[in-house]
Amino acid sequence: MSMHTAALRDRACLIVHGPDQPGLVAAVTALITRHKANIVSLDQYTDNPEGGDFFQRVVFHMNDLAAAFPDLKADLAQTLEPYGMTWKLTDQSVPKRMAILASTSDHCLLELLWRHRRGELNVTIPMVISNHTNTAEDVRSFGIPFFHVPSQGPDKSAAEAEILKLLAGNVDFVVLARYMQILSDDFITGVGVPVINIHHSFLPAFIGAGPYKKAKERGVKLIGATSHYVTKDLDEGPIIEQDVARVDHSHSAAALQARGAYVERAVLSRAVQWHAEDRVIRHGNQTIVFT
Repeated sequence: MSMHTAALRDRACLIVHGPDQPGLVAAVTALITRHKANIVSLDQYTDNPEGGDFFQRVVFHMNDLAAAFPDLKADLAQTLEPYGMTWKLTDQSVPKRMAILASTSDHCLLELLWRHRRGELNVTIPMVISNHTNTAEDVRSFGIPFFHVPSQGPDKSAAEAEILKLLAGNVDFVVLARYMQILSDDFITGVGVPVINIHHSFLPAFIGAGPYKKAKERGVKLIGATSHYVTKDLDEGPIIEQDVARVDHSHSAAALQARGAYVERAVLSRAVQWHAEDRVIRHGNQTIVFT
């Protein structure tokens, strides 16, 4: 058990979401008190106090949490059912399993592997899958299994089927670390876990190849990155995190790309960390992020 995981021992995270109404906070805190647990942090938000939606994230410490989990879940179901709330309870000492898909660009991939090795991401990484082999040696140097799944030509079904076979039952979420393949609707449905993507924020202005060259030609003054959940609508899923960097006329296209890569690494790392820590609640096509 890593130092990071050990620090989270006997800590649970409760996510509550549903129609806002009086008594919700009192009901949740009273339940935690009944089980002799201690609240570590509590965040909540309502988008409209009159008929809106309520969102809450509570982290609490409880001795012998694993043994008490069944009773906690039963009590939560009974307590929150009258309010019509949905909820999720997780043991924070159990890291989520995160698979990474990558292509030739390695900056986002290596950033995640480095942060994981430093203990900054409470995840395990059972595999990295790529449609190229140039990152294989680097990935294996981190002690992470590397799988090469080529994806060529217009028909990606065989490659997607192989990836789904590798992922099945082995991961809790997937990260596209500059994986330069468009995933089919069937893949997104079949994977069955959240998928997080990262891309530059030039879309839709500079779509296709060479976006930084096009941005240089237009004299852009801001570049940025967006991380979001993947849905069947290409690059239109709920946004988790974004950031920008200011640039000027003196930056070459290569300099723009280098600065863009830095922003992409930071944005994706934050999105992954927040998802791994159950800080993100999806609500329609938007997110509530308790940071």
